[in-house]
Amino acid sequence: MAIQRDKRGAPAHIMGPRIILLLSVLALMLIGFVMIYSTSAVITLAKAGTEVAVDPMAETLNQIKFAVAGVILALIIWKFVPVSLWRSNAVWVIWAVAFALLVITAVAGVGDEEWGARRWLMIGSASLQASEFAKIALVLVAARLFTDFREGQYTVLVFFALVGLLVLAPVLIILGPQSDLGTAMICVVGILAVMWLGEVPLRTMLIVIGVVVALGLVGIFGSSYRRDRLMVFMNPWNDGEGGFGTGFQLIHSLYALSGGGLFGVGLGNSHEKYLYLTQADTDFIFAIIGEELGLVGAAVVIALFLLFLYAGTRIAQSSPDNFGTMVAGGCTIMIAFQAFLNIAMVIGWFPVVGKPLPFISSGGSSLVAMLIMVGIILSVSRGAEAPTIYDRRRADLRVVRATNGAPPPSRGGRSSSSRGRR
Repeated sequence: MAIQRDKRGAPAHIMGPRIILLLSVLALMLIGFVMIYSTSAVITLAKAGTEVAVDPMAETLNQIKFAVAGVILALIIWKFVPVSLWRSNAVWVIWAVAFALLVITAVAGVGDEEWGARRWLMIGSASLQASEFAKIALVLVAARLFTDFREGQYTVLVFFALVGLLVLAPVLIILGPQSDLGTAMICVVGILAVMWLGEVPLRTMLIVIGVVVALGLVGIFGSSYRRDRLMVFMNPWNDGEGGFGTGFQLIHSLYALSGGGLFGVGLGNSHEKYLYLTQADTDFIFAIIGEELGLVGAAVVIALFLLFLYAGTRIAQSSPDNFGTMVAGGCTIMIAFQAFLNIAMVIGWFPVVGKPLPFISSGGSSLVAMLIMVGIILSVSRGAEAPTIYDRRRADLRVVRATNGAPPPSRGGRSSSSRGRR
């Protein structure tokens, strides 16, 4: 009995999650375009008195351009880049480029500093957030190192040395010179996901988690502005200025969410986006979604991310090898974690860390990087289309059961008894 496949030859257990993944990403991007226009148009029109020409659609059109570029890259990776490429020496080139961009941005002091973090590399009038692409490189390198170690290519000492150089060093640059705790957390979660999917022993996992927690505490309490953010998170009203100081952003985010009620004030009718809530089109766009579309709209966004997480993990589980499982699962969990980290930040369940909402927030680097990861996940799903050795064994067993007690058919479709009568 053959494996159930769709008309194009992909197994049904692959095609289902793949469709769910694509539809959830498409829906999130469309919501993003609408909400970016709703928020950025107000910000753009506020500059009308200082600039000669103002286009309320400018930010939305830029986001659409980045989306088109990201979709093209995702399609190329999905259709033409096999998963085996990430196990070749190409992964070291990808890591080297990502690491060089991190160093140029943070260590060399070329990057622009904003909101206490040095994350952006200015290239003319455009900006590039190197850490967004470093996340991809870290997942690929971590999966490659763990796979090679399990195959006996490294001794324990060499393995830990490579992990420290290729995985830990970039994370420390993001956490230290770049001063980007949010991205460092997302990278660590992606690496832990790779370890978990790679079946790393529980004891080792607990040791790594302990080291990560210790580094996180040092990163928080070793920085004055991070300590201040933590205090604001504990009680945003107690900032010494009656909520008009460091607690201003979080307070107005809560105003937006509470004002939306169940069904929202209506698309385009937000009050907080009129320069009360800053970063309304980027880090705090979920608050505007909650205000204009209400709890129902916010719940739809959360449901779409849950569907994305479900589909991505199903694809990871269907990979014919453990390397593909680690890569697809690491990318999926990293994206989902960033989404729920942003949502938790906006609703006051987590300190403000300044990370955009995947596929929705305005920002070219983030959107392109997320779509590249989607392409990698789909590439793993394409590699899983071919029947594995276990599928073939199950099919053989079905044939044995079906023909048990009867002679197998000949090539011409006739039984041996019919040939004897002829």
